[in-house]
Amino acid sequence: MAFKNIREFIKTVEKTGDCIQINREVDWDQELGAIGRRVCEMSGPALFFNKIKDYSDEHRVFSGSLGTYRRIAIALGMPPDSSVREIFTEYDRRNQHPIKPVIVKEGPCKENIITGDEVDLYRFPAPMIHTGDGGRYLGTWAITVCKDPDSDWTNWGMYRFMVYNRRHLTGQPRLNSQLGLILHNKYISKNEPMPIALVLGAEPITTFVASASYRKGVSEVDQAGALRQEPVELIKCETNDLLVPATAEIVIEGEVLPDRVGEEGPFGEYPGYRTEGINMGVTWRVKAITHRNSPILSMIALGVPPDANSVATPIASSLAVRDHLKRHGCPVIDVYSPPHAVLHTAIVSVTKGGRETADKILD
Repeated sequence: MAFKNIREFIKTVEKTGDCIQINREVDWDQELGAIGRRVCEMSGPALFFNKIKDYSDEHRVFSGSLGTYRRIAIALGMPPDSSVREIFTEYDRRNQHPIKPVIVKEGPCKENIITGDEVDLYRFPAPMIHTGDGGRYLGTWAITVCKDPDSDWTNWGMYRFMVYNRRHLTGQPRLNSQLGLILHNKYISKNEPMPIALVLGAEPITTFVASASYRKGVSEVDQAGALRQEPVELIKCETNDLLVPATAEIVIEGEVLPDRVGEEGPFGEYPGYRTEGINMGVTWRVKAITHRNSPILSMIALGVPPDANSVATPIASSLAVRDHLKRHGCPVIDVYSPPHAVLHTAIVSVTKGGRETADKILD
């Protein structure tokens, strides 16, 4: 049975020994990120920080939710000691049967509604994750929601966003990303703002799906329903028509401005250093924030694998590569992209080897 929210998941992984609570005060400025990064590198447990410097005890941070295969198995409702092959097989089986979401009128994410001049992104303990980062980051492990205005396709993705000031975020979604394509082709080309929502602290499988690779036009929320084996509950935003997970901890609503840019970065990346400096990124203005009482901010301390990004994300990508090769007549049995490869390497198992097979796969 699927978890209703991230709080249920936290309680479960605490019981299995896959999460620990940290009750000593931790500084949002680099200390929180450093602890999370070190624990990831040791393949340690998820971390639930209960006391953040400069913030009341009502603000918590959950780091590294799906940083091990054990926690992915738990999120899927499987035994914690399930093998990697069993996890891939079950993911693949469920993924074939999308389940549509249900729309609700009330949800925990609406317990607090902040609009207008009361909006202030600094009310949440967004961390300065690495030394040398350009600022405090949200969206390191969250769902970014946008919609194609010319169809019924709503896209979920995972894109980092930096807190620019109390009412603005900046980011650099790649032009060839699905969010980038919708933004540039459907909004900026018409000089129109694009409605957007950032969802933090959603039930773990819904966030997991946002990090996965699906074809253009595929509804990630339907695939989340498939993996959960029950529909995701969605609720309408306050200031636009986007639908977001009703049991999420924090929802930030806004619009990407077609005629504004803002500094974003640098940011510590998976190679273990900053791959880019300061760039001019898209800017979006926050129009509303809704959140649960005592909200939990979800994050990962991105860096040298393993972490949730490098462990969870390759599952969907490996299966997508396998299916692509099969469609092109390659004698493929399975494909596996190991966490430490960060999608740069795929190990391909075939029924027949040799130069001809190798050339066909590389094509």
